[in-house]
Amino acid sequence: MSDSGQELRPKVPDSEKITINLGFVDLGRVDLMVREGFYANRADFIRTAVRNQLDRQEEALRQSVARRQLRLGVSHYSRATLEAARDAGVPLHIQVLGLATVAIDVTPELARAAIASVEVLGAFQASPAVKAALADRTA
Repeated sequence: MSDSGQELRPKVPDSEKITINLGFVDLGRVDLMVREGFYANRADFIRTAVRNQLDRQEEALRQSVARRQLRLGVSHYSRATLEAARDAGVPLHIQVLGLATVAIDVTPELARAAIASVEVLGAFQASPAVKAALADRTA
């Protein structure tokens, strides 16, 4: 605990690296756009293309998030939160669109006792042992 009473946790990166395969002609067209100065680099082009496509589908995405009752953004599950869920006998159903993190001090046993299911569209960060303990509960 810090002096402010908030739990200290490692800084969470604001993005995750992905790999894509493009045909040679499409890759050449991207490189041409970069060379002509429309984009700073390939990654800038790809990020812009992804954002534009997501913007075009905004209404469908909004409806899907609401229908599936997903939490949007970053959700952190501390040891205290999981202990409270376990002690109350109400296991958590983690449903996140974005990033879900489980505190590093959470044991696999606590995770299994407190978490009924995990559905994360985006990234799920937890210790390898906790991820293994929840493997049969992760969609």
